[in-house]
Amino acid sequence: MKRHFDDIQLGSIELFCLAAEEGSFTAAALSAGVTPAAVSRSISRLEERLGTRLFVRTTRSIRLTEGGRSYFEQCRQALTQLVEAEREVMGKQLEPSGELRISIPTTYGHYRILPLLSRFRARHPGVRIDIHLSNRNIDFVGEGYDLAIRVRAQPDSTLIARHLEDARLVVVATQEYLARAGTPQTLDDLEQHDCIQYELPSSGRRISWLFNEGGKEREILAAGNYCCSDDVLGGVTLAKHGAGLFQTYRFIVEKELEEGSLVEVLPAFAGRSRPFTLLYPHGRHVPLRLRAFIDFLMECKREWRV
Repeated sequence: MKRHFDDIQLGSIELFCLAAEEGSFTAAALSAGVTPAAVSRSISRLEERLGTRLFVRTTRSIRLTEGGRSYFEQCRQALTQLVEAEREVMGKQLEPSGELRISIPTTYGHYRILPLLSRFRARHPGVRIDIHLSNRNIDFVGEGYDLAIRVRAQPDSTLIARHLEDARLVVVATQEYLARAGTPQTLDDLEQHDCIQYELPSSGRRISWLFNEGGKEREILAAGNYCCSDDVLGGVTLAKHGAGLFQTYRFIVEKELEEGSLVEVLPAFAGRSRPFTLLYPHGRHVPLRLRAFIDFLMECKREWRV
């Protein structure tokens, strides 16, 4: 393998990452045990080598440029992998450690993943977890994420996909709403009801409701006077307060169905689901903390019967 970096260049990359993390050349210098001038010179050499500015400098502060932020995220991951590889060779990393950055849809986070994290950390107390709860797609490299969970994940040769579950769908409403508006008996009856909609934030498209009818799959773009975007739980809250019908994941409303505060509507047409997939970057080196978390989720998914 051809050598691309000398010791000075690698040192400059480390000082650059320190400055980006600390937000200050002086703080980076104190952390590294060198002078602020040495940090400034190292970063100037790095910028000259790359042919681009990494920081916007003022007399009081520094901030990463757009290119600097992208370079920082990739350098930070590379340096972390070097440290972990060294620890593994030396036999020192017997337990997972370090920061794990995960991105999860809001509903799946609240009802599936977040309740498990204290159990994971009880096993692996050296792991710190940074959780991003959002329904938008993330940039693994640019934003420095280790793992994401998504619905209907698109094929991507740069990512490894592991199936978590097919989450069952259910249409729910309150007894109060059904007493007022009537209980639908067929799918065509939905035209006469307030069907709460959910709009995908990425595309602005409203999600169809999924059913089985006569052994065939059917999609219906139901209509009503309410539409939520970004957070599916808004539709659940509306349904719980008598605003109308809502199709959601059964695991979200299982407690309410058991207690009777919500009831299932059109059960004869149920049975459809949506897949949840775990995604992480394709690479030869998977950090021990990430391997441990993936194994933990694969173990826990056996508990998800709803």
